[in-house]
Amino acid sequence: MKKFALIGAAGYIAPRHLKAIKETGHELVVAMDVNDSVGIMDSHFPEAEFFTEFEDFTAFVEDQEMKGEKLDYIAICSPNYLHTPHMKYALKNGIDVICEKPLVLNSSDMDTLKEYEAKYGARVNSILQLRLHPSIIALKEKVAAASPDHVFDVDLTYMTSRGKWYMKSWKGFDHKSGGVATNIGVHFYDMLHFVFGELKNNEVHYRDEKTASGYLEYEKARVRWFLSIDANNLPENAVRGEKLTYRSITIGDEELEFSGGFTDLHTQSYMNILQGNGFGVDENRVAIETVEKIRLMPISEAKGKGHPLLSKVL
Repeated sequence: MKKFALIGAAGYIAPRHLKAIKETGHELVVAMDVNDSVGIMDSHFPEAEFFTEFEDFTAFVEDQEMKGEKLDYIAICSPNYLHTPHMKYALKNGIDVICEKPLVLNSSDMDTLKEYEAKYGARVNSILQLRLHPSIIALKEKVAAASPDHVFDVDLTYMTSRGKWYMKSWKGFDHKSGGVATNIGVHFYDMLHFVFGELKNNEVHYRDEKTASGYLEYEKARVRWFLSIDANNLPENAVRGEKLTYRSITIGDEELEFSGGFTDLHTQSYMNILQGNGFGVDENRVAIETVEKIRLMPISEAKGKGHPLLSKVL
């Protein structure tokens, strides 16, 4: 049985990690979050230690090692800007990492992580769950089977409404979240690279604090994309769940159906990681470089390559 710690236990994504640790038959020894709203832990690991101060958490981890009960993994679900320092702490102590997306905010941090892996002998694993989704795997196979010179035309649209709290939280600050394209979109950009190959061109046609749109050209696809957390941009047929959401990927004239099938992808990710088949730093590189450029590059004119919804925000 492997011993886990969890940083960021009060966040939105933490319950999926708690479930994955439980379902793979392992133990959560300790969790940490600056917020103490972590009652969800009682459903999975009521005996786990919990701290709200990082210093208390690290002291506990080091005491465990002194007792010969070293942790095997630290799962990181903290705010995006804290991923790198939290991973560096784990690696420096020889503990493997399982980190939520985005792995890092700055592409240079990936080189630092590689250096830490080499120096301390621990490994970074990331959650790239769309690579495990049956519909995405089927699409990748379809693209691979197409004629070598065929380039697919793709429209990616993802809108998920957020309330006024969002812009007042760390997510509303680019230097902490990476902006809307990073925070809600990085796994889509990873999926596009995974399916359609090498990225050749990256343009941004619109960018503000709630919405971004642009154009990406891959080896096997031309992609017009539009991402937004602004409820004003949602179409009439938005899905009414916990929050209003609209998600669409069309390839040519066909829409990719992948609204379901997400429930167990974190558990599947954990199973792969525990078997030594996780996605590491290198698998994240293209997506992280893509969103970094989207955040920093100048806005350009669409010139016929704009997403259909671009006119709505211009």
